[in-house]
Amino acid sequence: MTDRARVVVSVTASVDGRVTLGRDRLLLSEEAGRVWHSMQPDGADAVYAARNALLEELYAPTAILEGSGTFVTNDAAPLELPPADDDGLYEDYLPPEVVEHPDHRKWFTVVDGRGRVHWDQKGGAGIDLLLLVARATPASYLAYLRRETIPYLVAGDDRVDLALALHRMRDALGVTHVISEAGGTLNGTLLRASLIDELHLVLLPTAIGGRGVPTIFDGPELTLDQSPTPLRLLTSNTTPEGILSLRYAIDPGEGSNDC
Repeated sequence: MTDRARVVVSVTASVDGRVTLGRDRLLLSEEAGRVWHSMQPDGADAVYAARNALLEELYAPTAILEGSGTFVTNDAAPLELPPADDDGLYEDYLPPEVVEHPDHRKWFTVVDGRGRVHWDQKGGAGIDLLLLVARATPASYLAYLRRETIPYLVAGDDRVDLALALHRMRDALGVTHVISEAGGTLNGTLLRASLIDELHLVLLPTAIGGRGVPTIFDGPELTLDQSPTPLRLLTSNTTPEGILSLRYAIDPGEGSNDC
């Protein structure tokens, strides 16, 4: 097995570290999206463009990573789908008409071990959808993905094993760098598993507050045998409007390896 794909977390947050407005207020919704957009000061678009250009220049990433929580709320159940036999469904599904398409250039990768997200769009402009699932993912969902010609990789038993998934992405698809634009739950899991190599953080001059509002890194508290993860500052920039851009490295072996 080759080395895993490297992970760069690229996230925008309020000055108090909130990455959305509330636990179940999806930024893809019209209401929350409108409020989040109102937080963007002048110059924000230029900051985001500069960050994306830097990521492209440094890493030429061929995968973007999101969690299912970007698309559905916490209490969303698995999709109700026709029953399916599991014969062969728990093998990786990488249809050549997608993987080898001459226009393909990047994967929009979503972790969905419970099979909760229905897909109306499967990509475009050379970006194709890729699902990361587990052996516990309902067979009916895997059959649905195959009917829709949506590629998936199987990594893990009870839940998606992110370390294994990153190895599989490199082995099977040649992905060397992944940009995680996910929410706090997935990024928190990556942090606890020591799977983050770099953090690109944009802080907006706005405070949100609120108990339980998702943050940059969510998840269980540190246990007694775990340590915080040290970060090494690489660059920092501030705009006249108060937007702060920070780039940190996370050195190999730093922090906890427990997932």
